[in-house]
Amino acid sequence: MNSFTVRMARRSALHPWRAITGWLVFVVLCLGIGSAVGLNSAKTADYRVGEAGRAEAMASEGQLERRSTEQVLISARSGAGLDRGAAEASAKAAAADLTARMERLPEVESVADPLLSEDGRILMVEVAVKGEERDAKDKVDALVAQTEAVQKANPGLLLEETGSPSISKGVDKQRGDDLALSEAITLPVTLITLLIVFGSVTMAGVPLLLALSSIAAAVGLSMVVSHLSPDTGIGTNIILMIGLAVGVDYTLFYLKREREERARSGGRLSSEALVELAAATSGRAVVVSGLAVVVSTATLFLASDVIFSSLATGTIVVVLVAVLSSLTVLPALLVKLGKRAERRALRRAERGKPAPRRMRGEGGGRVWSALLRPATRHPVATLCVSVLAMLALAAPLGGLKITEMSRDTHSREIPAMQVYDRLNEAFPEQRVTHDVVVRADAARSGEVTASLEELAQLAEADPLFTGESRIRTSDDRRISVLELNVPHLGNSDEAYDSLDHLRDEYVPGTVGRIPGADFGVSGDVARYADYPAHQNSKLPLVLGALLLVTFAMTLYAFRSVVLGLLGVVLNLLSAAAALGLLVLVFQGSWAEGLLNFDSTGSIGSRVPLFLFVILFGLSMDYQVFVVSRIREAVLDGVPTRQAVLDGIRSSAGVVTSAAVVMMTVFVSFVFLHIIEMKQIGFVLAAAVLLDAFVIRVLILPAAMLLLGEASWWPSRGVRRPVRERRETARMPVADVR
Repeated sequence: MNSFTVRMARRSALHPWRAITGWLVFVVLCLGIGSAVGLNSAKTADYRVGEAGRAEAMASEGQLERRSTEQVLISARSGAGLDRGAAEASAKAAAADLTARMERLPEVESVADPLLSEDGRILMVEVAVKGEERDAKDKVDALVAQTEAVQKANPGLLLEETGSPSISKGVDKQRGDDLALSEAITLPVTLITLLIVFGSVTMAGVPLLLALSSIAAAVGLSMVVSHLSPDTGIGTNIILMIGLAVGVDYTLFYLKREREERARSGGRLSSEALVELAAATSGRAVVVSGLAVVVSTATLFLASDVIFSSLATGTIVVVLVAVLSSLTVLPALLVKLGKRAERRALRRAERGKPAPRRMRGEGGGRVWSALLRPATRHPVATLCVSVLAMLALAAPLGGLKITEMSRDTHSREIPAMQVYDRLNEAFPEQRVTHDVVVRADAARSGEVTASLEELAQLAEADPLFTGESRIRTSDDRRISVLELNVPHLGNSDEAYDSLDHLRDEYVPGTVGRIPGADFGVSGDVARYADYPAHQNSKLPLVLGALLLVTFAMTLYAFRSVVLGLLGVVLNLLSAAAALGLLVLVFQGSWAEGLLNFDSTGSIGSRVPLFLFVILFGLSMDYQVFVVSRIREAVLDGVPTRQAVLDGIRSSAGVVTSAAVVMMTVFVSFVFLHIIEMKQIGFVLAAAVLLDAFVIRVLILPAAMLLLGEASWWPSRGVRRPVRERRETARMPVADVR
């Protein structure tokens, strides 16, 4: 009763208003400081990996990096009554007007000559945007305004704009709308779940308000931390997703124990004492599980990828804030609510009214006794059947196909994507561009140019390539870039084949023969190919570290090697089963209408690793909470078999409620349009469902019942009461007396 969590709770309980005020000040300060320093967004250079990244760095060195471009399509409006000649003349005049307007903009670097489609119906004007590729979306409004002005002046024509900046801006808007939808789904369902658990609006509001305030503080802190680890635009999504899930869970675990201790004491203990008891048990479990999530998530930094680093940063910040709220302001709120409950109970007793019902799930129930019956009566059969079922769910993993989700996978509800499709149809040669970058001594510039021209001739004879090539050379003649066009979409097999031809044959056979030259192929397809390869190279390191820290955290929490190994195996099992379900649903087309997505026949390259890391951390919530109850009973002298059953029954209600809340949060992300976020939401929801209702109800109790006292090896603290109980059982009755 003198642990860190108890001391923190004691201070908060003795000075509740000070703790509540301090928490509110903390949240406001986080938001204020975050707004003051601003968000540091990742730059293009932060995303560079593999050969493509190396080639882009060389091109940037010679100021030949790729510029973001916008394409404006000009065509005759249907029903305008213009003949072919008049429409073409009007389109050319509009293109000239648009070019003049764009060239006057400070955001524009250059405007290309208008290009006519092969059927002569569409005229395209391409505009290059100045500055950083990742910042172009913030400048696109000025370009769109000029397009709209020309459109207004030419009502008989149709002007449509697309391009990387427009698409990025559209994706950001769609993401914001999706988050609003997610909140509209998640918050009411979470509140209803908590109302069912507590039967009180006030008690249900505490977890939700604490979670929301933790999210607000985490958003502010993430802005500050972004200056150390840049944000990639998905930090808020992750903070909302993880923050609401763990914030409610941690508060729920704490509240559950305080309510239990209150019912057990029968009014003999003060609210302050009850809070200290809850802090000594569930409070410690919250801290341990929070640290487990943090340490597990930190392994994502080993991936050396800015997106994974951003995911890790958002998760770590919001989890730490949620743990802090459970240590500081939550005990204060419980004391204030407890004193109010005591006053109500006193008035109720004076009036002769019965005491209110306890929180559902206390002490177990018939439903959970029935669910535990297979593990209780037939542990071997239950363990075998459950494990086989999970392995069956994991079977589709054999067909897992991982790809980088590209621009071609964005939702077609984004207007710029609809124009993008029409652009690809009218100008197939504009679909994909490969950049062959070469760096050599300036004295070899002529040799480099000759080799690139030879390479261009090889590509011209290859049906996978099309259009005219272009060679650009830096002012110091050290860097050269050859641009080659491919008439296929970036995520197509033909586009990847063209990249293979370049890297495996054409480039080594031409510029590869130049002594001392550095070279590489970049472009969208190269990025799509190199990112999964980079991730796969880091996968063993990340997973190895993840397994190690998960085992270490379990060993720290329970002082048991057996439980540490069991926890790792169970986490691997639930993650594999969830990934198998993901492959089954998203790599096929049968669920497209049900979940509103267009299957790419693959899984986003970031999804599997993110699932493993986050699930290993979140699973510790249930593992720590459930096994802590079991261990607590064993330390009190209860036989392990009975402790397992009692511990799971007593925690079943709150674990179920926490799982429902977490699943609701994750399922809400299935309604998002961004395919990768949709997949992440689905797989996490499936993983939580399997972990809470299969792993913790069937496999874990069956395994611990079979292991018996061996579950705690080599923990002396647990084995001592077990040994003493056995010795007592062997003593004669007279000696016991």
